[in-house]
Amino acid sequence: MRHLIVLIFLFISTVVFAQTKQMSLEDAVYGRYTYLRPAGLSGLQWQNDKQFTYIENRELLAEQVKTGDKSTLISLDELNAITGDEMSRIPAYRWLNPSELLLTTAMNFYVVNPVEKTAYSVDLIENAENAVFNAEGKFASFTRENDVWIAFENGNYKQITTDGGSGIVNGQSVHRNEFGISGGLFNSPKGSFVAFYRKDESMVKDYPLVDYMARQAEHKPVKYPMAGMNSHHVTLGVYNIATQSTVFLKTGEPFDHYLTNVAWSPDEKYIYLAELNRAQNHMQLNCYDAFTGEKVKTLFEEQAETYVEPLHPIRFSSVNTNEFYYLSRRDGWFHVYKYNTDGTLLKQLTKGEWEVTNILGFDSKENTLFIEATIDDPLQKKVCKVNVKTGAVEKLTSESGMHAGVLSPGANYILDRWSGTNVPGKVDLLSVKGDVLRTVFEADDPLKDYELGENRLVSIKTKNGKHDLHGRIILPVDFDPAKKYPVVVYVYGGPHSQLVNKGWHNQARWWQYYMASKGYIAFTLDNRGTNNRGRDFETAIHRQLGVLETEDQMQGIEYLKTLPYVDTERIGVHGWSYGGFMTLNLKLKHPDVFKVAVAGGPVVDWSMYEIMYGERYMDRPYENPEGYKNSDMSNYVENLDGKLMLIHGVQDATVVMQHSMKFLRECVKQNKQVDFFAYPVHPHNVRGKDRVHLMEKVSLYFFENL
Repeated sequence: MRHLIVLIFLFISTVVFAQTKQMSLEDAVYGRYTYLRPAGLSGLQWQNDKQFTYIENRELLAEQVKTGDKSTLISLDELNAITGDEMSRIPAYRWLNPSELLLTTAMNFYVVNPVEKTAYSVDLIENAENAVFNAEGKFASFTRENDVWIAFENGNYKQITTDGGSGIVNGQSVHRNEFGISGGLFNSPKGSFVAFYRKDESMVKDYPLVDYMARQAEHKPVKYPMAGMNSHHVTLGVYNIATQSTVFLKTGEPFDHYLTNVAWSPDEKYIYLAELNRAQNHMQLNCYDAFTGEKVKTLFEEQAETYVEPLHPIRFSSVNTNEFYYLSRRDGWFHVYKYNTDGTLLKQLTKGEWEVTNILGFDSKENTLFIEATIDDPLQKKVCKVNVKTGAVEKLTSESGMHAGVLSPGANYILDRWSGTNVPGKVDLLSVKGDVLRTVFEADDPLKDYELGENRLVSIKTKNGKHDLHGRIILPVDFDPAKKYPVVVYVYGGPHSQLVNKGWHNQARWWQYYMASKGYIAFTLDNRGTNNRGRDFETAIHRQLGVLETEDQMQGIEYLKTLPYVDTERIGVHGWSYGGFMTLNLKLKHPDVFKVAVAGGPVVDWSMYEIMYGERYMDRPYENPEGYKNSDMSNYVENLDGKLMLIHGVQDATVVMQHSMKFLRECVKQNKQVDFFAYPVHPHNVRGKDRVHLMEKVSLYFFENL
């Protein structure tokens, strides 16, 4: 009996201990992306409609759809033996066809037949970057320094540009990665051509960055085109592999307009791209002859009083190569449209006050479209299918959460990767009728042993009552409604962001749980200007950044004031980048409300931000002087009261240090005390192990002053 009592005591003690583990700062910052990150299936992909594959324990496993039986397709040791490499793990891969998979390493592309245990490689050269593989041509295009090269299967190399340097950059991303741009090389479908961006930034002033870690500080300038100043010029070259010649598309003047959403026609005769004027309010979808560079036609145009932001290349039909699909917000919401290559709109496939966030694919006859969408709820993403003929939409996922689908090659099944508020991660196998055939994987909860504050969603109206604003509140551990608690607001608030959704823990940051463990309420709200709410909600901030966003954030404060357990005399705010800008807005425009603020990498003056992003939302300074004046945080320094800290990365080439310097100088001129901390060697944000130092700095500032 004594032994039984001891065992029961030990069991109860273990359970109590397991449920009361407190989150440390290291847990919140470092653990969030490592040991406290839910497990998942690495490299989950369809091989064919009968099986899918993923990496597990140094093996590439295949799982049968119908039976769930698993087998080893190929091991790491076998891969090394076939390729002659010494890989320490199975690298990133994708299926080129049901028999061949492409493995990508830092210096090689391997095409492997895992059944026959054969392979061929395309090998890169030292200092190769931005490599893009082409299976049909058995080559890889890549950049070396500022020029474009091609590596062939036979070991030969070809340098196809030679003018790189002195302000000329070939084959790399342009327009500072705006407009959906993520690279600068575009191999043609059949492997006959390589299209590439050529950027001339010689007319853009050098911006001074300094490396203070050298024995003698070194000047390392970057090209940084500020709003209203000279912008770089971009053209698109097309290299013909057979003739070894290059033509440039005759995109013409003005040279500082934007070229994006590059797409090849299936027959390789034409290139389609979106051309956007510098004002970003007029887009043309144009077609060019790939052999001559001549403009063939403009298919259609989109214009807006605010801005047009093309983000997605056209997607050609597999059934009729004279037709294509396009994802656009032309009716105010992201929806799918079908056109022919004459530019005639054939059909709007989806419609409603919700957003299509991704096109997964079609069935073989293109009678059914599969998408991810915010249908019914902007805080969720659902996998849906659309009847192309009738437009009828059917949700294939029913569980609340953020769903991402992978459609099988034959469009008979979907792998649904998703998380929910209380679901760390799950992969379900679905039929295209929406039936859950089985759960393929379910992650354990890495936070199950931690005592966390209550996390709940809130909905608040805008001041004009037209929109719902969605927020998240996390209450302190051991919450007592009879007590008063300080609040730390975490804010971002800029376009292309959504900090609150119905994913795991409502998308909370673990740092907010850490603050809750220290007795703080953590609050976050997505204001107007943020994502997945339609064009009007997003573009309402045009030409007046910081105004409506601040108004909406203050609606959140009014909500907090209605809670009897909120200490309204102790409210703080923290944000980075656009969130740093918003932190300054809140602190300086409402100094009576926010006692403490920490602004990281803040935009202070939008005239000192880069052209592509800044002019989209603010136009040029001479076109909107009042808007720039009202959004310049240095103009509100006289309101500064209480505690404010600015933090900036010394090597920041996104929001340059000049912003903080301008603000600090104005504080000195007006005899306003402000705290400042700089992170040497770090760019726009502080990553790696130093991030623990950063968040300790931020946390201590609240502990000491709030």
